[in-house]
Amino acid sequence: MKTVKQFFFVLVLVALICSCKNENNEASTNTTVTETETKANKKVGQAFIKDDESTPTVLDIAIGSKDHSTLVAAVQAAELENALVNAGPLMVFAPTNEAFAALPEGTVDNLLMPENKDALANILKYHVTPGNYSKDFLKKFKTLGQANNQYVKVEVIDGEPIIGGAKILGSVKAGNGIVHVIDKVLLPPTEE
Repeated sequence: MKTVKQFFFVLVLVALICSCKNENNEASTNTTVTETETKANKKVGQAFIKDDESTPTVLDIAIGSKDHSTLVAAVQAAELENALVNAGPLMVFAPTNEAFAALPEGTVDNLLMPENKDALANILKYHVTPGNYSKDFLKKFKTLGQANNQYVKVEVIDGEPIIGGAKILGSVKAGNGIVHVIDKVLLPPTEE
């Protein structure tokens, strides 16, 4: 009888140990899956590091402007945030929300679709020039080489630089360049 009791005791003990081991494995697996999902959903790169002490980047300036929410949404849809926090210097021609609203109806919504990410990125890169030039210094140029490897025309009309047909409304210095607020969305020339 003692042997039978010992056998049942050992059997129950083994069952308990196996049960605990499975619960630990499931918990461990669930934790790993949750951690993996969190890491996959989290954006990475220099643009997503919190820094309240240094001079704002061109991206920080756009994010902080109520007049540039459409531009910020476009930058995020094209996943170009990290490019706009690079050391630079970068000169960004930042169209206002009104400039985007002046485009034909449905244009912005169409560009923000995931399948148009490359076209959107091309347009946004056409708004970025390597350098850090003041509004007055821009008067010395005939064209500017843009980040999408195309050129934008610079004209001087009534003593003011006009960039690709857009007027500069104001300028804000950034830690990695300068933001020139413009009144028109620059559209790259189509390739023939």
